[in-house]
Amino acid sequence: MFWTLELASYLEEAPWPATKDELIDYSIRSGAPLEVVENLQELEDEGEVYESIEDIWPDYPSQEDFFFNEDEY
Repeated sequence: MFWTLELASYLEEAPWPATKDELIDYSIRSGAPLEVVENLQELEDEGEVYESIEDIWPDYPSQEDFFFNEDEY
């Protein structure tokens, strides 16, 4: 499983919280690249409900990880 910011961005608007199957269905319906669906299929499925992309990709960068100060513009 290999995530990039571009691939993870396809899940930003996903209906969180969601199960693995719901995320796969959302990815297919929203036209996400095949890599997103493949990454989701590689998740271990124990009936777990994912609250956000951070549950899937713990290293997902948050707004605080970027040094862009929106107040300056």
